[in-house]
Amino acid sequence: MFSEKRNNQSQTVERNIIANKTKIVGAIESDGDYRIDGTVEGTIKTSGRVIIGADGVINGDVECSNADIEGAFTGKLLVSKLLSLKSSAVINGEVYINKLSVEPGAIFNATCSMKSGVKELKSNGKTAEKTA
Repeated sequence: MFSEKRNNQSQTVERNIIANKTKIVGAIESDGDYRIDGTVEGTIKTSGRVIIGADGVINGDVECSNADIEGAFTGKLLVSKLLSLKSSAVINGEVYINKLSVEPGAIFNATCSMKSGVKELKSNGKTAEKTA
């Protein structure tokens, strides 16, 4: 009786889990999301989300679109959208982000650079200065 138009294109997003007491050494690259409850020593590169659980540890470089961190991270972190730090998070190293959310209690010992926060101000058609 009623005709529904359905979208047959389903987006498949892989969800990769590195379980507690699992240690991976090396480079990981994927388009899917990652949840780290174990230890990773190396690099993770994904267009998806990286979640570091409360017992998770990453020592290395991470490049992703979004990151939620409850555990420990040491290294270089590049997040193209939102970095969310939970109260139990411990971050050390270099961080390059677009947006940052930090819960009280998180430890953030890193140099931080925000990509989209710098805008040029114009005064009489000339670029005057940059500000955040």
